[in-house]
Amino acid sequence: QVQLVESGGGLVQAGGSRRLSCAGSGLAFESYSIGWFRQAPGKEREFVAAIKWSHDETYYTDTVTGRFTISRDNAKNTVFLEMNSLRPEDTAVYYCAATDSLLAEVLKNSRHYDYWGQGTQVTVSS
Repeated sequence: QVQLVESGGGLVQAGGSRRLSCAGSGLAFESYSIGWFRQAPGKEREFVAAIKWSHDETYYTDTVTGRFTISRDNAKNTVFLEMNSLRPEDTAVYYCAATDSLLAEVLKNSRHYDYWGQGTQVTVSS
């Protein structure tokens, strides 16, 4: 059974930092690209960042570029999302997801992911 488990969410002040983790099991983790998505109340789920399983290429949505960093440790079956300079508009439930695709446009689209975690809440206070 495939499982993705997010952790690291919580309450943080604007300008602060938070590191999210996504731990995978039941899949060949090193053969999956991992994406982070977020969903704020009343809004659609949106792409945040992704890292390919091959060559560790990374992608970010414009609003987090330069503030967030995605990385992976295949030995630990874990992907991280380091979030710095957090803003109140970053408040959302953050989800990680897995896909075996390597296509950049696919990685930015939540419909193409096969497995999802339950999400972790990040709240940024002003």
